[in-house]
Amino acid sequence: MIQILCPKYLVPVRPLGQVLEQYSVAIDPASGRIMDVLPRVDAMEKHVGASVFEMETHVLLPGLVNMHTHSPMTLLRGYADDLRLDDWLRNHIWPAEANWADGDFVDLGTELAVAEMLRSGTTCFNENYFFPERMADVVEAAGIRACIGVPVIGVETKWAATTEEYLAKGLELVASRAGYPRLRFSIAPHAMYTVDVATLARIADLSERHDMPVHLHLLETESEIRNSQQAYGKMPLHHAEELGLLNERLIAVHMAHLSDSDIDLVARNNVNVVHCPQSNLKLASGVCRLTDLLAAGVNVSIGTDGAASNNDLDMFDELRTAALLAKGLSGDPCVVDAVTALDLVTINAARALGMEHEIGSVEVGKQADLCALDLACARTQPVHHVISQLVYSAASGQVSDVWVAGRQLVKSGELTLMDEARILSEAAAWAVGKLPETHQVRE
Repeated sequence: MIQILCPKYLVPVRPLGQVLEQYSVAIDPASGRIMDVLPRVDAMEKHVGASVFEMETHVLLPGLVNMHTHSPMTLLRGYADDLRLDDWLRNHIWPAEANWADGDFVDLGTELAVAEMLRSGTTCFNENYFFPERMADVVEAAGIRACIGVPVIGVETKWAATTEEYLAKGLELVASRAGYPRLRFSIAPHAMYTVDVATLARIADLSERHDMPVHLHLLETESEIRNSQQAYGKMPLHHAEELGLLNERLIAVHMAHLSDSDIDLVARNNVNVVHCPQSNLKLASGVCRLTDLLAAGVNVSIGTDGAASNNDLDMFDELRTAALLAKGLSGDPCVVDAVTALDLVTINAARALGMEHEIGSVEVGKQADLCALDLACARTQPVHHVISQLVYSAASGQVSDVWVAGRQLVKSGELTLMDEARILSEAAAWAVGKLPETHQVRE
C-alpha cells in the first residue's frame, strides 16, 4: 500500500533552502522510492486509500549521511580518552583491537553503532573497519544503508595478515555482494603512512578499473606531513597525486592541515573531503579549513569518526559543531550558514558516494531515506526558521521516525527491526573486565 507522510514542515534540501509547509511525501512500497511531493490536499486526492502517517509537529528531511565511521569501535567508547593521537592509537587502540577485534566484536559493535545512528536520524554511513563481511550482514539485517570499506593496512590483524590478503578478501566480498541494493563498497586504505607505496598504487588502479571510491585518512596530523617529507621528499597530497589517488573517487578524511596550495590541488582534482570536527578537536589533531574548501568549490561532507574518539555518532551534534567552528575560526558569522551546513550531511555526502541521484534530498524518484524530528520541544520553540532550528537548536533525541528505502526503521522513537534491549545488554556485558583499572567504576 502506498504510504503518505504528512509532516508540518518538509525540508527537501533541493531546491536549496526551501521549506514547505503542509506538504506530503508519497512512497511507493514496491520500489522504496518517492512517488510524489505534493501539497497535502493534492496528495490525498491523488492517492485515495493510501496509508497516512500524520506528523503534526514534525519536520521531515532527508536521512543524514555519516561520511566517516569505524562502527565496531562503539565498544571502545571512552576506553582511552584525553590522549594525544599517536599515544591514543599506538599504545591503546591498536593493542585493544589486537586483543578483541574479532568477528563477534564487529557484530556487536556494529549493531550498537547502527542502533545509535538510526535513532539519531542517520540513514547511511561510510565505513572503514575489519571484518567488513560481518558489518555487511548487520547492515542487511538492520535495514540501514552503507558504503563499506575494504580495509587495507600494513599491520596484521585478526582479519588479515598482509596487504595482499586484505585486498583479496575484500574484493571477494565485493563480488559476493554485487546487487545488494543498500550496500556499496569502497577501498579503504588506512593512511599513506600505514600502507606501502606499491599497494597504494594498486589501490588507485583498482579504484579506476572498478569505479570504486577510495576512503582514506589524509593530512590528519602535522607528523604525517613531516614523515612524508622524510620518507619520500614530498608532501602527502603530492605523493597521493603521483600514485594516482587524487581524483573524484577519493574520499579524503580529516584534511586538518591544508595549505592554500593544497586546497587548490584538491579543488582541481575534484577530491571529496570529509570534515570530522569533534574527533579532531578531542584529539587536538587540527582543524579542517571548511570555509576555504567550500569557497574553492570543493565538495565537503561530515563524519563523526569512531565512537572511541568522538565519543558518539550524533550527526546533528556534529553538524552544529562544524557550522559554529567555521564561524569562530573565520571571524565571520555569515560563513557556513544553516542552509549550507545542512547540505554537508545530506546532498554533499550523497555526491561524495556517487549517490546524489539516489539519496540526499527529498525528490521524486529518489530512495525514500527520510527522518522526522519533532519540533514540539522547549529547545526548538518558537519556530522562526526551520532549517536554523535543525542546525543550531535541534537534538538527535527529537528524532521520532526514520525510513530507509521506504521501510520504517524507527517508529515513534522505537527501533522496528533491531532488538535494542539485547544489544545494550550484550554491550554492557562485553565491557566487564576489559576497561583499564583507572576507568573501572569503584564501589
